[in-house]
Parts: sequence; C-alpha cells; structure tokens
Amino acid sequence: MKIAIIHDWLTGMRGGEKVLEALCEIYPEADIFTLIHIKGTVSKTIEKHKIFTSFMQKLPFVEKKYRYYLFLMPYAVERFNLKGYDLVISSSHCVAKGVKPEKNTIHICYCYTPMRYIWDLFNDYFGPGKTAFPVRVVMTLARPFLQRWDVNSSKRVDYFIAISKYIADRIKRTYGRASEVIYPPVDTIKYKLEIRKSASAEKEAKFEKEEDSKPEKKEKTTNEKFYLMVSAFAPYKRIDIAVSAFNRLGYTLKIIGSGQEEERLKKISKSNIEYLGWQSDEVIRQHYLECKALIFPGEEDFGIVPVEAMACGKPVIAFGQGGALETVIDGKTGVVFYPQSEEALVAAINKAKTMNFEEKIIREQAEKFSLDRFKKEMTEYINSKLK
Repeated sequence: MKIAIIHDWLTGMRGGEKVLEALCEIYPEADIFTLIHIKGTVSKTIEKHKIFTSFMQKLPFVEKKYRYYLFLMPYAVERFNLKGYDLVISSSHCVAKGVKPEKNTIHICYCYTPMRYIWDLFNDYFGPGKTAFPVRVVMTLARPFLQRWDVNSSKRVDYFIAISKYIADRIKRTYGRASEVIYPPVDTIKYKLEIRKSASAEKEAKFEKEEDSKPEKKEKTTNEKFYLMVSAFAPYKRIDIAVSAFNRLGYTLKIIGSGQEEERLKKISKSNIEYLGWQSDEVIRQHYLECKALIFPGEEDFGIVPVEAMACGKPVIAFGQGGALETVIDGKTGVVFYPQSEEALVAAINKAKTMNFEEKIIREQAEKFSLDRFKKEMTEYINSKLK
C-alpha cells in the first residue's frame, strides 16, 4: 500500500511535528508532502522519509516569513501530485487537509484545528499592532476567500480525526462534519519521574535538609524554586498574562521557547523572569522535574506540554478553556483558572501553593495519553476505514 502524509510545514519540532513523528513510526515507508522544509529543524525520524516540498520552498524569506504567504498556501497544497497513493493522511492545522487525492484514494485528516488564522484568532495574528499595516490589509481582503476555501476543501476529506473533544466541536461548527477523537501522543517514557537530579537540584535539597535541622528555620527566598513555561511565543499562547502575573508576584519564572512575541515580552518582563530560548528535550525534561509547577495560560486545542509536565509528576496551573480541561484535573493534577486574566492566574498560583499534589497521581493521569496508546488507536481506526 502506497501512503502519503501531508503536513503543513516542517520548521521545528512542536506538538504537530511530534504527532507527525509518531505517524512516521507507524508508516515508515510513507512519503511526506509539505509546503516548506527547513532541513535540520525536525527529528531524524521525520527527515529520513522522502520529503516533497511545494514551490513555496523557493520564495524569498520563506524560512522566517512563511506565514505571510498564507494567501498562497491553498494553491500550493492543491498542486501536490498524489497520483498512485492508496492512503493519504493529512496532519493539518492550516491547509494540509486541502490536498486533492485521486478519486479512489482514502483521505483521513488528523485535524489539530480548523485554520485558526482565519477563524477564531484572526485578530490575534493580523489585528492592529500585531503585524505591519500592508500585511493586515492584504489578509483582511483575503480572509473571506480563505474561509470559503477552508470549508469547501473540507469536503475532500473522507474521515476526520480530532485531537480533542474541544476541536471535534469546532470541526462540527466550522465544517459541519463529525469526527473521531484520538488524543495526540505524549512521550511518557522520555518524560518520567525517575531521572538523576541536576547538581543544582541536589545542592538545593541538601540546603533544605540543613535548614530543616536548625532550631529556627530561615524563610526561603522566592528564587530557590521556579515556575516554568515551555511555549512558542505566539499571540494566542498568552505568555503576556504570565509575565504580568510574575512581575507582580516576584517569583522566578523560567520560559523555554522563542517566537514572534519574544522582543515585546522581554521588554515588559522584570528580572525574575528568565528567557532560556529553545532547549533540547533533555534540558526541558530536567526543568519539568525541578520546577514547582508548569504555567499554561493559553487556550490550546489540546496541549502536549501540560501532559509532559504531568508525566514528570509536576502540577499544571492552566487556563480553564480548550484542551486543558480534558487533561488537567483541577485539585488533583493542578489548578484550573478562569477567566484568562492576570488576576485569575495570580489567584491560581497562590491557591496551588497551599495544596499538596501527589506525583504518582499526576503521573497516572499523564499515562492516559501515551505514545503507545496513540499508535494503537490510530492504527485500529485507519485499518477500520481501509476494509
């Protein structure tokens, strides 16, 4: 059986690329089609596949400004030659689902969300102050066309799989289509409780033990423990809420990630907020293990990062909307806050400080979203549609 996997773009290892990596492990002989591919930015598991790119690969500044070419993406994805493929799996949050397979080819879409740039989050990406005026004008004019294309191209999909119940509802509202829910994979083997603590963590543990043995225990400074964020710096991630909250509280917040909002966020951050850039999985894992809690203020379609943190036994302080409501159990594996505001986040952080969380219970919740579970459910579902 000849299989093609369609992915929007390959420019880094984020949540969607971790799903793609799992699909590559299920179908090691599959070909990959993507709008652009920046070599070396995704895993070896993905890059060992035959990868076909679109004409967008040769456009000027496309490696950093590919989102500005959004109006070209529908045309680019429709030009992929999928002749001879028996199964097409689109891994789509933008235009990948809009490919044109042959008539007898089965097309299954693993949908992260209908194109957020033109629906719910248009103003977050292209509103006043978010991008240059000419880009804003072009996108405002192009938006109705893109919305029509997004709906019409959904008819090319035979079966939709949603990453969460939250997204299944959005697919129904936007496309009028039903979908099966299969949660994305989280590597609960890599992210786990049992790992050697770093020298800094061992030093801190020794310090705490010595302080506990003293008759008069000194109050610890807020910098001895840190809170953590792991995120791309996209507008909808609402890192600005976390920055405002920690500016007020004064606790140490370490942020792993980068993106379009980085410069603005650094300008409004006080010295207790540290920006670490993108880090290796090993560094991220160590930070999960050593942090006090993960901060998750954005409204995510699912949210792999909170589950990774929970796999390491750490509670999550999450905004109570979107996929987090399907992964974080308020009071058991973290604290859920609402509304999406600085005040609500500050209150949630203070509430979490008064609670005792059990690592094993948190870990057990994360294991429900394992990589093996994803592979099993995806294989069974796809095989059922090929009969």
